[in-house]
Amino acid sequence: MCSVYLMFSTIVTIILNCKVLFLAPMMKETLRYLAGIAGPSGYGSKTTAEEIARDCCGSMPADSQLTAIVTGATSGIGAETARVLAKKGVKIIIPARNLRKAEIVKENIRKENPESEVTIMEIDLSSFSSIQTFCSDFLSSRSPLHILINNAGKYSHKLEFSEDKFELTFATNYLGHFVLTEMLLGKMVETASETGIQGRIVNVTSVIHSWVKTSDFCFTELLNPKSYNGTLAYAQSKLANILHAKELARQLKARHANVTINAVHPGIVKTEIVRDYRGFFTDSLYFMASKLLKSISQGAATTCYVALSPHIACLSGRYFVDCNESRCSDLANDEIEARKLWNQTRALIQRRLLQPPVEASVTN
Repeated sequence: MCSVYLMFSTIVTIILNCKVLFLAPMMKETLRYLAGIAGPSGYGSKTTAEEIARDCCGSMPADSQLTAIVTGATSGIGAETARVLAKKGVKIIIPARNLRKAEIVKENIRKENPESEVTIMEIDLSSFSSIQTFCSDFLSSRSPLHILINNAGKYSHKLEFSEDKFELTFATNYLGHFVLTEMLLGKMVETASETGIQGRIVNVTSVIHSWVKTSDFCFTELLNPKSYNGTLAYAQSKLANILHAKELARQLKARHANVTINAVHPGIVKTEIVRDYRGFFTDSLYFMASKLLKSISQGAATTCYVALSPHIACLSGRYFVDCNESRCSDLANDEIEARKLWNQTRALIQRRLLQPPVEASVTN
């Protein structure tokens, strides 16, 4: 039932964010979402990933093939993102823990588009050593990398820990993607420099990040909480994804790197999340909420927009909803908090992975 609670609590968050419906700006935003009215980008909540790819890929040079890594592509939004990008000629890398599910996604993509290039590689995003192995294998292939979509997400209703002894939701949703991005960033900067094609990193987050207060966001507590609430843990990890995008964007700009990073909220998507909770109560709630839910293709649209659109080339460290730039919470927009989290995470990663061998440090 916790998964159902997470979905509906997210819906409540959207409603509460509207506060007083009769306030003109909020009312306008709510009506735009429900009606699918396009925002400044020309797209809205009803836009599909196919529409985005059709419009954006038409502006790309005919002789340029992009390479994209899409995490969490074995189902849902991630699978749809991979399918749509592959259909437009993007070479897709699917890092997956469940290789059988990944093969099914690959087969479906190839059935629709026999020319598609899809490669499956093993990874466990909650494991630093697994991420290290994946990155080493990918980099040894000497493949370029234009797009990195950090889409995979974990929601755990009970307290669990990764093999590195960190809370599992935070380890998977934030720490894993932080490590993956750090290890692939050099390749992305290099690819952008050599090809002249801007690199794009997309962190898939959630509107539920706005539930987190400053008092709930302590790094050591996130790693090893004294008490646990699954929804709050998920929200904290999604807040961290936005802060990661904000700080890394600042660093990339300072380096004059032709790579951007942005965060996206895909919306609340119609999935099989309630398949194990049939009954009048669940079905009734699902029906009432259905007007707020997106199809999977609509849910993947914002990810594809931020990954492909030439119109946002100058934007980095931003937050997007319904294919338009939007406002995140004050805490998510706090540059000092973003830098603090990055420094704490980087120090943790260095201790665990990036520390030079004892012999090397003695020599130096």
